[in-house]
Amino acid sequence: MSPTQSSARATASIGSVLRANLSAAELYEDAIRAGEGLLAADGPLVVRTGHYTGRSPEDKFIVREPSSDEKIWWGTVNQPISEEHYERLRARLLAYTARRPIYAQDLFIGAARAHRRSLRVYTETAWASIFARNLFRRPSAADLAAFAPNFTIINVPSFKADPATEGTRTETAILVHLKRMEVIIVGTEYAGEIKKSVFTVMNYLLPDEGILPMHAAINVGRDGDPAVFFGLSGTGKTTLSADPERSLIGDDEHGWGDAGVFNFEGGCYAKTIRLSPMYEPDIFATTRRFGTILENVDLDPATRELDLDSDRFTENTRGAYPLDFIGNADPTGIAGQPKNVVLLTADAFGVLPPIARLTHDQAAYHFLSGYTAKLAGTEIGVKEPKATFSTCFGAPFMPRHPGEYASMLVERLARWDVPVWLVNTGWTGGPYGVGQRMNINHTRAMVRAALKGQLRDVPTSVDPRFGLAVPDTCPDVPSEFLQPRATWPDRDAYDQAAAKLARMFAANFEVYANNVSAGIRAAGPRVDD
Repeated sequence: MSPTQSSARATASIGSVLRANLSAAELYEDAIRAGEGLLAADGPLVVRTGHYTGRSPEDKFIVREPSSDEKIWWGTVNQPISEEHYERLRARLLAYTARRPIYAQDLFIGAARAHRRSLRVYTETAWASIFARNLFRRPSAADLAAFAPNFTIINVPSFKADPATEGTRTETAILVHLKRMEVIIVGTEYAGEIKKSVFTVMNYLLPDEGILPMHAAINVGRDGDPAVFFGLSGTGKTTLSADPERSLIGDDEHGWGDAGVFNFEGGCYAKTIRLSPMYEPDIFATTRRFGTILENVDLDPATRELDLDSDRFTENTRGAYPLDFIGNADPTGIAGQPKNVVLLTADAFGVLPPIARLTHDQAAYHFLSGYTAKLAGTEIGVKEPKATFSTCFGAPFMPRHPGEYASMLVERLARWDVPVWLVNTGWTGGPYGVGQRMNINHTRAMVRAALKGQLRDVPTSVDPRFGLAVPDTCPDVPSEFLQPRATWPDRDAYDQAAAKLARMFAANFEVYANNVSAGIRAAGPRVDD
């Protein structure tokens, strides 16, 4: 037994046998031996996650206890569960795992050492242990020798919660105990729950350290100009941040403090449905590598060749891979102060412009609104794009009041005078089902032009409904594409759709209106009387 395994076993209270800190190769062997997945032709491990092919937010709870109670924004997103119910489920879970082998990985969260947390992830399956190893930051041998976890995840999909006695909604439960610094995940094999539960914990902890946690990707150009891309799943964070002209800091979860920005993770969790080797070559290449975990991707049972275009199991097919699988990734995971911020939205109505410059008040309004379309498969029950508002572009993972995160963002934008852009990666020429998805080449061209400063002095037209400053021209983009109304064959239908979306913005923002400045309140769209 290695020193790492011995240390982990000595501190563990879970499992009849603990398989600790195994390599990807060892875990591959265990996973294939146990029938957990199939080895694809070019090396990735392909697994199925059963009934759950997306997150189950209605089954996520935060334990209500005195140390964290006053900091949590309780409601439909942050649902409470009692300590009594948690302890009852936990005791039954530990008794259940005592009869079976369990895997463990010791990992770090946070590239900035001053704000780093150590994490131990217990998993029932070998492939989920690879997932955790891919997604989080792997300690050195010296770090492992003295490793002590700050918090723990226990992931046991085969265990079923008892709603009648344990306070859960169903047999599936994601339970976050912020005093214990412990997360329990049962009844679901979808590994995204592991990733996002860690994000939830960091979003709770870091504001007290002066760090704004962000559901955002970050990349850096050759001139050392970090760009932050806020956005929900499916809006293009991973695709747009994996730009061969810029170094990748990370694709999803970051912190922003006085010293700059830093990645929480050590890997990426990318949507793989209809990945293109032409338009997304770096991400596509990861689906052909040993070590990548592919969730619910279809493949030929004989040749083991992948079919990335297939949605036979779900639209939400996923690949989990280490950050260094992206050739231009920055291994430090750290960068300076952002030079641009991009808010990504996938507008299912097809009325928002493909790019617009925002004032800082508008940036705060749209950050609090978090408008986008939930894309098919990202959550249970979502079959087609559906307009939604997810505050801070990550409401399911934000345990504190949105105003706390928004205030931190506004302060940073003002202090470093950061330009902010709203980029619509959704539909144009009509709503979902009528129009078409934004051309990825045009979106890349607009984002690159914004980050290079090429749109700084371009004349703009103010959208009469949303008040957004839309550039009149952009390199490598047809001018008519920049004005959404001009792309609709029926202009009256556009006006009606824009008015409807404006009313949705206003109705959603009412909950924040009394807690923000007059400038932010006035930054929303015009609503007809």
